[in-house]
Amino acid sequence: MLAVVAMSEDPVLEWILTEGKATQITKSSSVGGGCINLATRYDTDVGPFFVKTNRSIGPSMFEGEALGLRLMYETNTIRVPKPYKVGSLPRGGSYIIMEFVEFGAARSGQPALGRKLAEMHKAGKSEKGFGFEVENTIGSTPQINTWTSDWIEFYAKHRLGYQLKLARDQFGDSLIYEKGQKLAKNLAPLFEDVVIEPCLLHGDLWSGNVTYDKNGEPVILDPACYYGHNEAEFGRSWCAGFGSSFYNSYFEV
Repeated sequence: MLAVVAMSEDPVLEWILTEGKATQITKSSSVGGGCINLATRYDTDVGPFFVKTNRSIGPSMFEGEALGLRLMYETNTIRVPKPYKVGSLPRGGSYIIMEFVEFGAARSGQPALGRKLAEMHKAGKSEKGFGFEVENTIGSTPQINTWTSDWIEFYAKHRLGYQLKLARDQFGDSLIYEKGQKLAKNLAPLFEDVVIEPCLLHGDLWSGNVTYDKNGEPVILDPACYYGHNEAEFGRSWCAGFGSSFYNSYFEV
């Protein structure tokens, strides 16, 4: 059993051993796969917990992630890790504690992923329009989620326009900015006669954020949630590996 030293100085251990209802932490081990945060598994007498920490970013990043996870979890459709706690670290930075999901083989595969994602999109609706309750991040890049009644306006300003501005301001790429602005101003014909209802999106759905649990059911991780056009979820499909069985199952729902 790990010795618990100065528990009050470690809010992660304190939560696990109080609100987490554990009496013993038997092991802690690093978990690979991320490039922004440090990930750790804590094994206890009530089961494992998954913890991400970041020593340079405050809790707002993890608060946005936790809200997205909670809203997806509450749709009772596709599996996501249940978030438990977000807080600040005593010497700077922040942490998030969540359910530890045991990964396994992809027995249900892409058809189940497509079906359950469609079910989440149908269940997660917004009466406020397009956007989200808080600003969050995609990776470590800020994501602007100001509520907007019109999808084209939201996408042009807060998705395409914001990324173009970052490219210009951070990398001096005025050419891509100017070309992108022309596109942003001419999006309307692409959505002519299309009825768009805001639905809950994972927001960063690529292969690194999709896995399967020990029962072979799909799990989605590390969201950048917002309410948007359902097909915006496929924007990272070039690196998500979605095949015909995924899309067929999705559009059958």
